[in-house]
Amino acid sequence: MKICAIGLRGIPDVMGGIESHCQQLYPRMVKNGASVTVIARSPYVKQKKYTFEGVNVLSVWTLKHKFLETFMHTFFAIIYARIFVHPDVIHLHAIGPALFAPLARLLGMKVVVTHHGADYDRQKWNGFAKFILKLGEKMGVVFGNKVFVVGKTLTERLKQQFPDHADKIVYVPNGMLPSFSGDISSDYLPQELSVSPQNYVLTVGRLVPEKGFHDLVVAYKKANTGLKLVIVGDADHRDEYSVTLLKQANDDILFAGRRGGDELKALFKHAKVFILPSYHEGLPIVALEAISAGTNVLLSDIAPNLDIEAPTDSYFPVGDTGSLSNKITNIDSLSLGMDQAGFLQKFNWDRIAQSTQDYISALFDKKVN
Repeated sequence: MKICAIGLRGIPDVMGGIESHCQQLYPRMVKNGASVTVIARSPYVKQKKYTFEGVNVLSVWTLKHKFLETFMHTFFAIIYARIFVHPDVIHLHAIGPALFAPLARLLGMKVVVTHHGADYDRQKWNGFAKFILKLGEKMGVVFGNKVFVVGKTLTERLKQQFPDHADKIVYVPNGMLPSFSGDISSDYLPQELSVSPQNYVLTVGRLVPEKGFHDLVVAYKKANTGLKLVIVGDADHRDEYSVTLLKQANDDILFAGRRGGDELKALFKHAKVFILPSYHEGLPIVALEAISAGTNVLLSDIAPNLDIEAPTDSYFPVGDTGSLSNKITNIDSLSLGMDQAGFLQKFNWDRIAQSTQDYISALFDKKVN
């Protein structure tokens, strides 16, 4: 079975939830016997052609542009896949690329779509962009042979919204990394940040409005705390929002840029609490990574975060900086303890990869329109 993945920027170690998802998913599927080719976007990978843990990665050109990049690349990538890769299945990631599901079907390929979240809820999009993304969602559901959805609540909503296609919509979550659960010395904390174990709160993600980092900064400034705030991540496209956010940096509000490997693991492991104040998510991998590391979490009460089913004290109303500030101030009095082993079992990447592969294989066991 030959699978071609389209919609992600690239792997490995390219910032983004979809990219993290694919970096964990596809090497496991290769070990299970699948042949996987990822068509990456040229601005985000350095080589034209390479292999990562058995996954073939091919770079196809696209313009690095906030609005046009995804759609332009997906169109080119599907044509490229048909001519040069000859896959059995196109695996489209996110509802923007899913707009081109009819094209892939027209070219004679089966299509599976992973719905990573209702991207039309993102604050950066104007009305026209939201319309296109909603259309992409519909095209993915209608023309996809199978639709994987990372959020439990979103899965049920889509089944109700598209009852004629409900039988092909399935819940397949993101996973946690068992490697984050192991011990790691605080010596791996970035020295330039001057942080020590349990003396900082952490957040991780792209510097975009829907992540709510502006709310976190406001809440942190209101809080009565001796903890520092560490924000890990960067912006794909420098814009007014990211520039304004970065100007908030001071001795206590630390922008750490992109981090990976042992540095990131140590930052998760030794944080007092991990905070995700987002307005939009699919199923937040960074929150799962924090839980995997044994770190307590505070999450906005949007549906994808609620799907994690963390303790009640772990949630605050999205956008409510007063509530979040109060939780930061009183962090030691909150009941945030979680069943780490249970979560590791529930959000297990090996099981997720096998489930994904089984669903795709089943497309060839019966006639699929």
